[in-house]
Amino acid sequence: MNRAALFDVDGTLTDTNHLHVTCWWEALRQAGHTVPMHRVHRALGLPGDDLIAHLLGDDRDKSEDDTLSAAHDTLYGTYFDRLKSFDRAADLLRELDRSGWRVVLVTSASSRELEALTRAIDADDALTATASSDDVSEGKPAPDPVHHALDLAGAAAGQAVFVGDSVWDMKAAARAGVTAVGLLCGGIPRADLVEAGARAVHQDPADLLEHIDRSPLAR
Repeated sequence: MNRAALFDVDGTLTDTNHLHVTCWWEALRQAGHTVPMHRVHRALGLPGDDLIAHLLGDDRDKSEDDTLSAAHDTLYGTYFDRLKSFDRAADLLRELDRSGWRVVLVTSASSRELEALTRAIDADDALTATASSDDVSEGKPAPDPVHHALDLAGAAAGQAVFVGDSVWDMKAAARAGVTAVGLLCGGIPRADLVEAGARAVHQDPADLLEHIDRSPLAR
């Protein structure tokens, strides 16, 4: 049976969370909404519409949602040529591929963003597949993105590990019956990741690679 190593991207493999915070904060500010950056940060990992609902509430003017998302996308798009992966992120994916894992990227980013992110990671040769928010009707913390990634990998939930940096990643993995591994490089505290379902927590991709034989991703 295939083994699947599923990875979130923003804040997990790429150092992009604070760019998203800035872009969402500015998009909201332009529309007249004052939202503290720490609240934006904690909402990252949700699909755009869900992030807006989380920050502004269900009683907001929903006709603004598309404008807010478009403003974020335009602002974030100015960084596409400068996006950076975390140290040894590509090495981690290649090591897993060599060890027989099917590596799938699972992200709330759009297809266009995902193209820029995969360029920054520069490990396409290690990827079995990629899954963006465009591929599912409901994003994290629903299990749908994880189920879709498992289908792409041809793997069962019991033979998969999901690596992410947000509580939404951990909850999506838990709801799909997949072992969750949290990374601290996205800025979310260890205790919050564990409470949301993380079975193990590492500092960043380099730390996970260094200790991979003592992790759920062991050979």
